[in-house]
Amino acid sequence: MSYFRRAGVFGSAFLGAHLLRGAAAAALVAWAILDQSAHTWLSLGAGVAALIALRGCPMCWTMGLVETLRKAR
Repeated sequence: MSYFRRAGVFGSAFLGAHLLRGAAAAALVAWAILDQSAHTWLSLGAGVAALIALRGCPMCWTMGLVETLRKAR
């Protein structure tokens, strides 16, 4: 069973998996901002990885959260 499979366009199958993707993206963005002067290319890569984890922009992640919550009911 895949906990990260999609439920809807942006949503996840499980709320915990969706929140885990959001937390990972937040950590990547925070690291990219804090360490951008020391490791420019790694920071850029972390930003791209955060966008991949969010499946788009932060608004796309929020729409996915709403889809995931609707599926959970």
